[in-house]
Amino acid sequence: MSDLLRVRPAATPAMLAIFSDAAVIRHALRFEAALACAQAAEGLIGKGIADAIADLCGGAGIDPADLAERATLAGTLAIPLLALLRAELPPPAAEALHRGATSQDLADTVLMMQVVQATALLAVDLDRVRMALHALAELHAATPAIGRTLLQDAVPIGFGLRLAQAAAGVGDAGRRLEGEVAVHARVQLGGPAGSRAGLGGKGAAIAARMAGELGLVAGVPWHANRTGVAAIAAAVGIVIGALAKLARDISLLAQNAIGEVREPAIPGRGGSSSMGHKRNPTGCQVALSAAIRAPGLVAAVLAALPAEEERGLGGWQAEGPALADLFLLAAGSAAAMADVAEGLEIDEAAIARNLAAASVVDGIGESAAIVSAILAQYRKG
Repeated sequence: MSDLLRVRPAATPAMLAIFSDAAVIRHALRFEAALACAQAAEGLIGKGIADAIADLCGGAGIDPADLAERATLAGTLAIPLLALLRAELPPPAAEALHRGATSQDLADTVLMMQVVQATALLAVDLDRVRMALHALAELHAATPAIGRTLLQDAVPIGFGLRLAQAAAGVGDAGRRLEGEVAVHARVQLGGPAGSRAGLGGKGAAIAARMAGELGLVAGVPWHANRTGVAAIAAAVGIVIGALAKLARDISLLAQNAIGEVREPAIPGRGGSSSMGHKRNPTGCQVALSAAIRAPGLVAAVLAALPAEEERGLGGWQAEGPALADLFLLAAGSAAAMADVAEGLEIDEAAIARNLAAASVVDGIGESAAIVSAILAQYRKG
């Protein structure tokens, strides 16, 4: 079975791969291997036992469909996964597997590993959007165009000012996301109730070793404190909103009666099933659709914040799917708008015609200077 017809139009293959079943299982196995190796390094288990666990985790063939069915009954991925692994290990290693950890440790750490990869991937297309807009904004910084407020003609601006402001929004959103991930993408190792019981007083050292191996930040257990996940979700939502701002403006400017810009002509994109003359802004459509879906997903993660005592019921279990969907939507939006920005067609004749029709004779104010200031700020950043 496949749900590509549902998810692929809104996401990218690379981001889908990051949140795929295979990736979840791979990260979960890396968690168990890193835990065992860290415990061996700290003297809690023997090196031979850790090697047996790591070797199995490095080559275990886990069927995602079977694991999903088992997890449906168990309520967590960890329980059936550990059962499958223990069945393949000699008794001492089977007993040592997952020692001092709990199911939420595995789930939270896997999610943060995906978040780190997803953020790095998303940054590539966000940079594409920003750099393309910078070039266009600089080129058209002093091109007189009619500004519009409340969807009505206002006073002239430099056409590049609109593009520079959009670039600033995307740049701000991307930096916010990277900052939240840098702080909150931490390894989770708290054990059954967050006290690191069963780790021989070496929980902090073990967590630090795991963080280094898994590419995460070390720190104290956070499974009862969901503010970091909420901050990341909100930051992804802001990225989607910033991209949609650009998409909204381009789609408005591309209307037939305005015609100041057009999306690039890309084979297979923007056509109509019944009207051959149409050139639909379907890149913008991807971003605007994402912006409609994102607030509900962010709200779901915010709703999980009041987690019950040392381990919540239902809240953190809802975060992973919501955060994955947010990153999928952000990736699809960023890729679509990067293509749009890099190939955006700007019709200077239409811009001049619309300005003349507005019968406004004021100059463009300090538009060019503001564009220069915005570009200089982000070059420094």
